[in-house]
Amino acid sequence: MSFSLGQLRKSILGSVSQNITALSQGDSETTHHLGKIVSIVVQGFHTALEDSRFEVLVPRLNAIEPEFRGFGYEGAGMGLLVLDSVFPWKKRLRAFLAGPGTPYIYPIYVGVGLALAKIGKQPEQYLSQLDPVVGWFLIDGYAFRWAILSLGQPIQEQPIPEHLSSSAGHLFDQGFGRGIWFTTGASIDRIAATVAAFSPTRQADLWSGVGFACAYAGGVDRITIETLRKEANLYRPQLARGAAVAAKARQRSGNLAPHTNLACEVLCGLSSEMAAQVTDVALQNIPVDGVEPAYEIWRKRIEAQFAVLAESEICSEPRFVR
Repeated sequence: MSFSLGQLRKSILGSVSQNITALSQGDSETTHHLGKIVSIVVQGFHTALEDSRFEVLVPRLNAIEPEFRGFGYEGAGMGLLVLDSVFPWKKRLRAFLAGPGTPYIYPIYVGVGLALAKIGKQPEQYLSQLDPVVGWFLIDGYAFRWAILSLGQPIQEQPIPEHLSSSAGHLFDQGFGRGIWFTTGASIDRIAATVAAFSPTRQADLWSGVGFACAYAGGVDRITIETLRKEANLYRPQLARGAAVAAKARQRSGNLAPHTNLACEVLCGLSSEMAAQVTDVALQNIPVDGVEPAYEIWRKRIEAQFAVLAESEICSEPRFVR
């Protein structure tokens, strides 16, 4: 039997962990929603492996319904990085980010992190080649895979990998928090219990990842989101920060979803457009060549804004707090 190059790539590189496919199991509407997201990430991954030519890949990704399209690009980013690691002279990922993938830079970087975890590469060595702010999202993707692979294991036994820096550790926990949204089926009781099992020094970033997943992936109703906000308690600014960054990611790709707006209304006290604006203002005049990574400064600025809003509970035009 003969195989095309695309089929061969898929057969060699495209296996999917049983832990990942297990996420789609269950009968609730939320579980089906999250399972569909995972399936689309896998679909985008395999699509890139089968034929990475942009004139073929991009129309296939754009055929995905808008609400879920970013997840297809996430999978494609994963596939292109894997291909580049095997055939490095092609540099597909760099061209994709500079071309048709530009609007989806956030999920693509997440996919890059997934790929680095899959092939056993340390992620921070790639940061110098990427956007000084958004590029850090590869750490989020890297951690998400760790969270998925921890399914069924004692959650207390999931430390931050020793090879990651302190700044990367924050993003690792954010990605792990995003993974918790999926592995718990967005069960608020289970999310709260899981986060509480971690050291208090890590919980803020975990809640940020939960907020990002709630706003970007969705799958729950207003009452559930209100319960989530209540459970976050002192970590509401971090929850809001994650939701706002998710809103920015969706706004950039032009596919803001109703569930994103709902999450931002409840978690941020703002519409998704205004929450995204907070992240834009926080990005102004950000230093990219200092000792502290630009992403670290950006997230602190966003969090400071929502700390003020959490105290006042006033929903008004955002003004950046310096």
